[in-house]
Amino acid sequence: MSKSQMQISLFKNHHKFLDERKFTFIDLFAGIGGMRLAFSNCGGECVFSCEQDKNCQKTYRDNFGEVPAGDIREIKASDIPNHDILLAGFPCQPFSIAGVSKKNSLGKETGFLDKTQGTLFFEIVRILEVKRPKAFMLENVKNLKSHDGGRTWQIITATLNDLGYTIFSAVIDGKIFVPQHRERIFIVGFDSERYKNFINFNFDFEPPEKIPVLKDILENPVDDRYTLSDKLWNYLQMYADKHKAKGNGFGFGLPDLNGVSRTLSARYYKDGSEILIRQDKKNPRRLTPRECARLQGFPENYKIVVSDTNAYKQFGNSVVVPLVTAVAKNIIETLQDLESAK
Repeated sequence: MSKSQMQISLFKNHHKFLDERKFTFIDLFAGIGGMRLAFSNCGGECVFSCEQDKNCQKTYRDNFGEVPAGDIREIKASDIPNHDILLAGFPCQPFSIAGVSKKNSLGKETGFLDKTQGTLFFEIVRILEVKRPKAFMLENVKNLKSHDGGRTWQIITATLNDLGYTIFSAVIDGKIFVPQHRERIFIVGFDSERYKNFINFNFDFEPPEKIPVLKDILENPVDDRYTLSDKLWNYLQMYADKHKAKGNGFGFGLPDLNGVSRTLSARYYKDGSEILIRQDKKNPRRLTPRECARLQGFPENYKIVVSDTNAYKQFGNSVVVPLVTAVAKNIIETLQDLESAK
């Protein structure tokens, strides 16, 4: 038995008591479990997760008590437990359309596997084809629609439609819920073979009564190690001045503490330049890992068990948890309506 098969077996054994849950889901390209938190908040039971980054696996294990399976390409779709909803924040890889164009020119049909073979999106496709969950939710960067002149988006939507899913998409800014400008595209799909033409879904939701501002998520006091050195601060100012002189907008960010920050990225560990916090009589400082967790809407009891460098990468690659929770609620309500109408 391979390592991946052993991990899947452990998942099946761990989740043998599923009778009391509302719905089941799987967590692909799981990262540190931001999507899992959101759907668990809505009463779901995670029956399988997959994430090959070792540091993310450590964080996931310490927060959820399970080590995700590794490389998704080594996992048979038939070995994954049945589930109601598939979740995936998949990486955006280039989609080659050269082969598709060649086949079209020869008058040959091209199926969805031909179009997506070799991309990580294909791994989602093959699992959807075999397991046929009632619904799925995918998340990606907002420019997915414009990637490769729009051809990537065309292939993704055509592939999901060919599989028999009705899809809905929206670009949503996380600043509705957290003090961070973070636009991401959400793709939600429902099994049209199961529900026919009665699928009605939207991304509308009520914003919270109080939307936090940046100062609401800051720690106090903060260790001096997060303060920029004179050398780094001088470099960032010189770099910004150089690009400003050329008419470019590149440079560090010192956001209004009563407003929102720029997007937290996985490169934040390098110099923290996109989000710096002003300090009295000191150089600006980076956010702490806990502040990054708060900026993404993670709960206070979420454990940060890796180095600062890895924590910055992990939170920079994660999702805005309360935003995903809002989308999850809409998906679940739609599924309930669809099931009751059958």
